[in-house]
Amino acid sequence: MPLQAGRAARTAHWSMTPRFPIRAAVLLSGVLLAGPGAAAQTAAPSVTFQPFVSGLTQVTAITHAGDGSGRLFVTQQDGRVRVVTAGRVQPQVFLDLRSLTRAGGERGLLGLAFDPAFKTNRRLYVHYTDRSGNTVLARYVAASSGKAADPASAKTLFTARQPYSNHNGGQLAFGPDGFLYLGLGDGGSGGDPQNLAQNLSSPLGKLLRFDVRGDAARPAPGNPFLTRTGANPNIWAYGLRNPWRFSFDRQTGDLIIADVGQNAFEEIDFQPRASRGGENYGWRPHEGRQCFEPNCSAQGFVDPVLVYGRQEGQSVTGGFVYRGAAIPALKGQYVFADFASGTVWAAPASGRSWTKRTLGRVDNPSTFGEDERGELYVAEYSSGRLLKLTPGR
Repeated sequence: MPLQAGRAARTAHWSMTPRFPIRAAVLLSGVLLAGPGAAAQTAAPSVTFQPFVSGLTQVTAITHAGDGSGRLFVTQQDGRVRVVTAGRVQPQVFLDLRSLTRAGGERGLLGLAFDPAFKTNRRLYVHYTDRSGNTVLARYVAASSGKAADPASAKTLFTARQPYSNHNGGQLAFGPDGFLYLGLGDGGSGGDPQNLAQNLSSPLGKLLRFDVRGDAARPAPGNPFLTRTGANPNIWAYGLRNPWRFSFDRQTGDLIIADVGQNAFEEIDFQPRASRGGENYGWRPHEGRQCFEPNCSAQGFVDPVLVYGRQEGQSVTGGFVYRGAAIPALKGQYVFADFASGTVWAAPASGRSWTKRTLGRVDNPSTFGEDERGELYVAEYSSGRLLKLTPGR
């Protein structure tokens, strides 16, 4: 989840405590705009970060149910799923997992995804760390009213032991193929001391893909290591340090992964819709496009499409390719941010080397989310606000 933002001695990606000390963070409030001057310098679309709702606590994910209700669902690190309707946070909690998790640091409730058939089967999936700090993927079923999930419907589908307290990853999302994807970090500490991201027997440092259409989570058909002896059959891609937010382009189906760096580089990785999986994104031999291990080989690794260094930030927060209607100039651009610097960027999502442009800055951007129409929101971790991206003024 909130990823460790770098070397072991460095402050965590976003320590999930109110006392998180941020280096070089830019904290702003109110309506934030990449105005005429900034637009002229960066050639970026003019975007306003409009306050949408407040009163939330340490937001880790924003999503929708795809049920036509127009609701946004927001996960809080403490274990609660909140509902936003008509621009208001509803008082009723949709799901409360506080008794199952112990939030803090990089632990807690990290991911939420609604089944593509939610309108009929009412299934939803959560990713959290249990009270011992280990990964849990669980399924719940919403009540027939749709107003809350039934706590008694809980079914644990997958678990993974976490050797350290950080690098839990956290993103959970259904792909265009109908399978459920889960991103996990390399197990933590610093520098992946157990080399788990390159170890195909471990689920850590991986993107996993599950078939959850039945009553269990099974390896999805076509997973690249399904029949390899000793390999974890759930693996779809590997060589990740701590993927803090991945997303699928709702128009093309392409997959984009933001992976938090170690000492020098943050990176954005890309997987085309036509991929059959099995990509190795290079950690720990590589950080960004350079060697992390001495005298490493570049053979067999998929280079990131975008890299930035410590002069611009130290903990990437992945977002989405914008496909909404409100900001035409932003269409087809991947919107993402850095948690520490607060900078929000956009980069045209095409080619093998992307160029980012600054949209503006917000306070501790911990996650992005889409609504049913494809409009984008970003959460400010410290303030508890959701901001909606709207056309610049």
